Amino acid sequence: MSTAMAFVENMRPRQWTKNLLLFAGVIFAQRLGESACVTRAVLGVLVFCCASGVIYIFNDIADIDLDRRHPTKRLRPIASERLPLPVAVRGGLALLVVVLAAAALLGPAFLGAVSVFFLWNWLYTRVLKKVPVLDVSGIGMSFVIRATAGVFVLLPACPGVTISPWLLLCTFFLSLFLGFAKRRDELLKVAPRGDETRPALKGYTEAALNAGIGVSFGLTGMAYALYTVWPDTVAHFGTRSLIYTLPFVLAGMGRYLYLVYKEERGGKPHEILLNDAVLQVVVVGWVLVSIRIIGL
Repeated sequence: MSTAMAFVENMRPRQWTKNLLLFAGVIFAQRLGESACVTRAVLGVLVFCCASGVIYIFNDIADIDLDRRHPTKRLRPIASERLPLPVAVRGGLALLVVVLAAAALLGPAFLGAVSVFFLWNWLYTRVLKKVPVLDVSGIGMSFVIRATAGVFVLLPACPGVTISPWLLLCTFFLSLFLGFAKRRDELLKVAPRGDETRPALKGYTEAALNAGIGVSFGLTGMAYALYTVWPDTVAHFGTRSLIYTLPFVLAGMGRYLYLVYKEERGGKPHEILLNDAVLQVVVVGWVLVSIRIIGL
């Protein structure tokens, strides 16, 4: 049982909140009232949660030596040997097969998206994560793949569903914002102790990361604002009022900036939404206002 629990822990369930992005397709397509679409969206999220788990397992296998020198990553199941390496390999391969089989059942387009997700993360682990800026951009593309997969999983039951390029750009820029904030936290907290285990950090400076955070903040707000007033968006929802959700987006990102610079909490972005009450209120406010405007 302890080995099984260690395997599940290494899949990092607390980070699965990232996969909620797949719901963007069914929400912005205004298909929440169609049970077939909602069911496929839920199944798509579950598949991507397991796919993320596979990636985390093989990423930790590849980084086992680096993780053992890290102050916190050394406590991960594989690095600490609570999850034996042969068990991790066999379990990861088995889960990979299950994920691909489940994705195939949900349609060829979705299977393609899951396959691209695996290949992109393999490239990230092998190459991109070692190169400054490309490491953060690689994470951003993973989120774009998730958002696109959220549309592909709907197609067999909900033909005609699309996603705005502006939303994809917004997703990418927001990921850059979170990624640069995380690198800043690592640069200031981990690297000075001499136990830094992320090669890309050597190419960053605090000033460069601060600039990256500021630029990506602005680009995210711009992309979202353009999405809300773009002619295709206005025609799709039949209203220009979606622009009134922009203050929630800016407030949420502003709150995140406060947590990064004032409370030094940028190192674990996946936990902030789970733990920060103010950010939760902003997100709920954005959801409620969006629903009221577009009439889900």
